[in-house]
Amino acid sequence: MDDREFRTAMGKFATGVTVIATDVDGDVHGMTANAFMSVSLSPKLVVISIGEKARILEKIKQSKSFSVNILAADQQELSMIFAGQIKGHREVLFDRLDDKPVLAGAVAQIACEVSAEYLEGDHTLFIGKVTDIQLTNADPLIFYSGRYRALVNENPVTI
Repeated sequence: MDDREFRTAMGKFATGVTVIATDVDGDVHGMTANAFMSVSLSPKLVVISIGEKARILEKIKQSKSFSVNILAADQQELSMIFAGQIKGHREVLFDRLDDKPVLAGAVAQIACEVSAEYLEGDHTLFIGKVTDIQLTNADPLIFYSGRYRALVNENPVTI
């Protein structure tokens, strides 16, 4: 299989959209990512996967902390800014949660301290110990097959 086929196959898994953020010497750095998942309930751990060419990689290694901001359906522009899809300088304001930078209006803001890191292939996996969480009641931004999507609750399934 070639790289394109692999990327297409991975794109068939619908995900939420996050912005990973960290702070080094008062400068906030962020990156859009969908490689995020929970790892453990006790202790509360999550994992993010950061490409070896991503500028934020060294920033997280320096700060030893990060936040995961699960974006709301109305935050597509923020996703595009931090994915580099919108060019030019855009001012983005960050709030703070346990002294980590977070985005207001996100469905969930998750503050983390790095507890471990693993180099696997062309990515580094950061295990984050969750230190605080803030939740908002809003629908999430969804990404599937290379496009942003929205939840549709017309016919909910009861299990």
